[in-house]
Order: sequence, then structure tokens, then C-alpha cells
Amino acid sequence: MIFNGTSGTGLRRRVRVRGWQAGVVSAIVLSGCSSMGASGPSTGAIVKTPQHDARVRAVTLSAAVVRSVVAAESRDTFASKLGNFEQRHGLIGAGDVLDISIWESPPAVLFSNAAISSVQAGASSVAQGATFPSQMVDADGAISIPFAGRVRAVGRAPAEVARSIQSRLEGKAHSPQVLVRIGQNQGGGVTVVGDVVNSRNVPLTTRNERLLDVLADAGGVRQPVDKILIQVTRGDTVVTRPLGAIIRDPRENVPLMSHDVVTALFQPYSFQALGALGSNAEVPFEGTGISLAQAIARVGGLQDNRANIKGVFIFRFEDPAALPPELRLGAPLTPEGKVPVIYRVDMSDPSTFFAMQTFPMRDKDIVYVSNAPIADFQKFTNLVSQMAFSVVGLVTTIS
Repeated sequence: MIFNGTSGTGLRRRVRVRGWQAGVVSAIVLSGCSSMGASGPSTGAIVKTPQHDARVRAVTLSAAVVRSVVAAESRDTFASKLGNFEQRHGLIGAGDVLDISIWESPPAVLFSNAAISSVQAGASSVAQGATFPSQMVDADGAISIPFAGRVRAVGRAPAEVARSIQSRLEGKAHSPQVLVRIGQNQGGGVTVVGDVVNSRNVPLTTRNERLLDVLADAGGVRQPVDKILIQVTRGDTVVTRPLGAIIRDPRENVPLMSHDVVTALFQPYSFQALGALGSNAEVPFEGTGISLAQAIARVGGLQDNRANIKGVFIFRFEDPAALPPELRLGAPLTPEGKVPVIYRVDMSDPSTFFAMQTFPMRDKDIVYVSNAPIADFQKFTNLVSQMAFSVVGLVTTIS
């Protein structure tokens, strides 16, 4: 039977095809969200993170938060961690090589292999003396002197050792006089390594050398000052500060101790930029530091067509002292003593830009900007439209 130029079989075929088309489009609608790509979690997912992971703390960036972070950072200084008091240098250490000379007045008895002229009250007399081969202070911290025995030297000034030797020679030598000096400082000093002209061990003397003194003795740094970090290791304590900050603040030019290790590091700081930013990359920055506003500007700012201006986040392992008391209490710490923190930045609030200008970036921070909801919706509708047109074309071909 013919009805409006269409056979019953053709009509049924077209109905079946259109039903199949509708099913495909429905499947696209149901699975569209899961099939769309994304550069990271949504703003809602990040905001809910502390509810699912009790180890993470969430903080909204404000002027008060910035003050707390800056205050915590100012406590991590050389002066506070290493002390800024004069050390007693020039002391003898194990492994030091000592030059020792002993004189006695005539008639000399014990030490007579050298003659030294002296004038006393207008009359000429000859004093006898001996210079011993250089002696290295042994592992027990002592040296051996003929007729005086073993004398403790470690931790003492050369003049103190000389007095000890002289007192032991009283009654054996005739009016003995002793001179002790450090010929080679092998047991103490500061090791200077890294991006310096000459990596070396710098002896510490009675000058009470400070940090900049030993850097100068090593020939200085090989890179611009604002790109160098100085790390001082003292036992289990490791503190790092920008060289520029040390030069600007005399309190940071701290006295050093024997066996300190000073390392000059060339621009090791960086942050990672991810999400709806001008570029996604690892971005190095100067040792003197940069602000959050500078960090976002260096990656080209936010993408206008997809960024959520209320969804700017900084992921950081933070010093507990920088957190508000209510978040600090009971916060589980990482093995390094830090707390995982997510700082949220609402760039729809103009006052936030002032806080961004003073919020300091830290090494290994992650700056992430989530997609705006409308951007995700547009991606979804574009996907559905493309698939729907493809299905329509296929149906037209079939029919």
C-alpha cells in the first residue's frame, strides 16, 4: 500500500532508525560528564577535601592569614635557629698540626740544639732552645712532649697548651719558655661547597669568622646574589636563607662553628602551575622569593574563557605555626613536621588582590585554578552537539 509516497516498510525502517538515534543521543547525555576531559578537580571537590581527609586543612586567604604566614616565615632565620653570639674560635681540634718551640735560660740542660741571642739588663747571655717536628693532635686529643709527657690539646687555645707544657717542665728545665701555634688547621673549620668559586675548608680563627667571611674566603658565589640560597648545616639542624636577605640584614650574618657546612645553591626554588592558567609549567623563582600575585602573572594569568575566579588554590606543606589555632590543634604532621594545607583565593573580591601581593610563595607550591561551571557546561554541550550531528549524518546516509 502506498501512503503519501512512502511504503509501510520504509516507514517502519525510518521509525526504527530514529528510535536508534534517540537512544544514542540519550546515551551521550547520560555519559557526557564522565567522558569530558578536565585538568583537575572542580572547586566543589577541593572544598570538600578536608571532609574526606582529616589530614588536610583548608584556609581562605585573607590579610590575617598572610600576616600569620609571614610571621611564621620570619622565625625560620639563621639568627633564631643558629644563634647570633660570638663563638670562641682559634681552639685546637683533633687532627690539627701544631708547631712547638721550647727555650730555657743558661745554663741550658734539656733543650740545647739551637742558640738564640737575647739581651738582658745590658749584659749578653745565650738562651738554648729546641723546635720540635710538627705534631698532629691525635684522636684522643693529646700531644706528646719530651720530659712533659702527654698533654691535652683539644678544645684549648695554643697559649693554654703552652702554659701546661711549661708548668710540667718546671724543675726539669731552667726557666723554660714555651711557644705553641697551630701550623695547619685540619681538625676544625667550616666546609664551603656548592656554587662558589673554590669549594674548600675554611679554618676558623680568633677573628670569629661569620658566614659572609667564609663565603669570601671561598672566592664568593658564581651566580647573581638574588638567585643564590645559602644553606647552613650544623649537626641535625639545616637552615636555608636567601643570600640577598643575609646581606641586607646584619643579624643573619651569623658566627659559624667548627664542622658547619655552608652550601651555596643556585635558584633551587620553583612552583607548579596547573589548571585554567595561561600556561601549565614548573616555574623557577629567585631565592629572595616572589608573591602569589607575581607567580600568577608569570604564567600568563587566568584564562578568561574557562577559569573559575573563586577557584584559585595553593597546595602546600605548611609550618603549623602559620595556621590559625583552631586548625593547628590536633593537626597530624608529616615526617618533616608540616601540615598539608589548601589555601583558597577568591579573586572576585577586590581586597584579595592586596593579600596576594604579600602572600609569599614557597618551594614546591602548587597553584591550581579550577574550571568555571559554565566552562564545563559548554564543553558538555559542544560534545553533545558534535555527537548529535554525527548521528544525524549517519541516519541520513542510512535512510
